[in-house]
Amino acid sequence: MNQVNGTKEWSNPSPAGLVALAVASFCFFALLSGRVTSGALPLLGCWLIGGFVVQVVVALIDLKGGNTTGGNTFLFFSAFFMLTGGIEMLIKFNAVTNGISLDTHMDGWAWLVLSISLIMWTPAFLKTPLVLSLIILALDLSSLCISLIDLGVLPKIFSNIPAFGLLIAGILGIYLAAAIIVNTAFGRQIYPSPGPIIK
Repeated sequence: MNQVNGTKEWSNPSPAGLVALAVASFCFFALLSGRVTSGALPLLGCWLIGGFVVQVVVALIDLKGGNTTGGNTFLFFSAFFMLTGGIEMLIKFNAVTNGISLDTHMDGWAWLVLSISLIMWTPAFLKTPLVLSLIILALDLSSLCISLIDLGVLPKIFSNIPAFGLLIAGILGIYLAAAIIVNTAFGRQIYPSPGPIIK
């Protein structure tokens, strides 16, 4: 915690949320690119549920601190990408192992809402540090592709597009988290963090 005017204030929780995002992004990269099989779904589910815990805490602290853009984004990421995604991985694995067919078009409709929302919020992120803007742009592309694949508009062969978009978002998330932590600890810029695209 930081001491401001004699009162204790919360520190910036974004690095923890970015690391949780990176974990989810790397795991989805592995799944979408075929580097792991559907046998990994229960493990992915567990990691996503863990990410939910981190991101909901980050969201609440961000919202308390007045960060409308980051707080609301972490809040819907925690609920839908992490918690819902984690529970779905467990359900999908159970369905596969028991020979139950699920209509995953429903996921496409839900992802479409999340994708459109994120895309429409993107201009607000263009006023944040460049690395965060690039993370959001990679997530825009990835989430839209995932929704279109789940809806059956794009064939599954296009899965490498969101896979690599998520890998890029994850790598950038790790970097930005490190830049925030290290630069804050030293009180100066150790890891470069270029300014926003839009001032």
